[in-house]
Amino acid sequence: MSRTTPLCQIGLIGLGVMGKSLGLNLADNGYKVAAFDLDTDKVQGILSQDEIERGNQDARIIGCSSFEDMLSQLEKPYLIILSIPAGKPVDIVCAKLLEHGISQDDIVVDTGNSLWTDTVEREKQYNGKFIFFSCAVSGGEVGARFGPSLMPSGDQAGWARLEPVLEAISAKVDPKSGLPLVNNEPGNPVKEGEPCAAYIGPTGAGHYVKMVHNGIEYADMQLICEAYQSLRTALNLTPKEIAAIFREWNKGPLNSYLIEISAEVLDQDDPITGKPIVDVILDVAGQKGTGLWTAMGSLEIGSPAMAVTASVYARCLSSLKDNRIKASGILKGPAVKTVPESEKQAYIQRVHDALYCSKICAYAQGFELMKTAGEQQGWDLDFAAIAKIWRAGCIIRAVFLQSITDAFNKDKALANLLMDDYFAGQIEKFQENWREAIVDGVRLGVAMPCFTSSLSYYDSYRSETTAANLLQGQRDFFGSHTFERVDEPRGQFYHINWSAERDIVRLK
Repeated sequence: MSRTTPLCQIGLIGLGVMGKSLGLNLADNGYKVAAFDLDTDKVQGILSQDEIERGNQDARIIGCSSFEDMLSQLEKPYLIILSIPAGKPVDIVCAKLLEHGISQDDIVVDTGNSLWTDTVEREKQYNGKFIFFSCAVSGGEVGARFGPSLMPSGDQAGWARLEPVLEAISAKVDPKSGLPLVNNEPGNPVKEGEPCAAYIGPTGAGHYVKMVHNGIEYADMQLICEAYQSLRTALNLTPKEIAAIFREWNKGPLNSYLIEISAEVLDQDDPITGKPIVDVILDVAGQKGTGLWTAMGSLEIGSPAMAVTASVYARCLSSLKDNRIKASGILKGPAVKTVPESEKQAYIQRVHDALYCSKICAYAQGFELMKTAGEQQGWDLDFAAIAKIWRAGCIIRAVFLQSITDAFNKDKALANLLMDDYFAGQIEKFQENWREAIVDGVRLGVAMPCFTSSLSYYDSYRSETTAANLLQGQRDFFGSHTFERVDEPRGQFYHINWSAERDIVRLK
């Protein structure tokens, strides 16, 4: 029997929140989608939503009952997008697709939060069987629906085929201002502007960059929380008053999605009790692992990402709720004193500047981590392009990223954002308030792990000489670990016979 409807261009497996949103986004941009999920209710869910949104148009999404059914609906060579949990489910689905005859010209795209090393192994495992490609996605449900930030990596031939698809569904920014172009209206996607999708590099590079993105996200969120806590403790402000401050901050260099939504959360009352919702939310923070992966990755390659690590530990500490309740009745802090009314505005400004400077350091650490990893893995990462695709669609989208783009456009070999003239000037301008805000927090007993670790990073990075010389002396004393000398070429090592004549030995 002849087919009466045209074949679909894209197969989509996994119709949870993100998969459903991506499917509707693809449909809005003119792609016909064959959608499959083991949960038939989810298949029906995307079909029902498509029916509502398309009006009198022909069906844009075809629901499928099995892997075989989905493949029968697709044009060849197949282009299949996976929106499923990271880990074992990815390999299970790939095995199913192989069972049903996908071949070396077909592309399977993993859009989940996979660990980058798993992605590298999968590319090797499936090489010659089909093209395994990865595309990290940031932006949550709304981003996936109306334009996410996309970090694709893998086979160049795969990218050539995927590029128009990913650029079409990605977020867009105004090329002059760097601000997002937003239209969250179904069926009317943003077509103009620069797409927030760029080829990152070989297999694994995209998921690595997304991992660091999430690590920066952890730090950014924690920094905002520390600013909130400082304002509330020192000034005895209500959540709504702090929301108003954040909205004011969002008009300047701190303009970002995270500041915007933080204001929304602080302004929201609990529908049940009428209290501020932030006061009835239990202060135990969850995490899905990507911040932890970033912290571990930075330790493994020796690239300091202290703000990220501090933010992960802050979440871990939050989980010790029962112990913290007990400790609060035992451990004493300073006598808490609020700031006089006459000093209120100056205090708010100090916290603003501290948040800004700490944010610069968090991003500097993230980009330095990507640079170090790229050098070790042989990835030629374009940091200006990475900053560009984070300007819209993703959780850390911010006006701040335009300045990062400009910095790497000026100097592609820039070792660290702190050494860019603009950012060095910003820290010089605001660092006194940064330091004072941290002193304020210490005096009031407000925990500021990300603020303080960011300042320590800055002070360490700008130090020509650190205390590591003493540390190397200690290591040589107890473990004969040797040391280099300031008056000899790097790579020549020495040891002192500490237990005997204490003469110095030059090692070959």
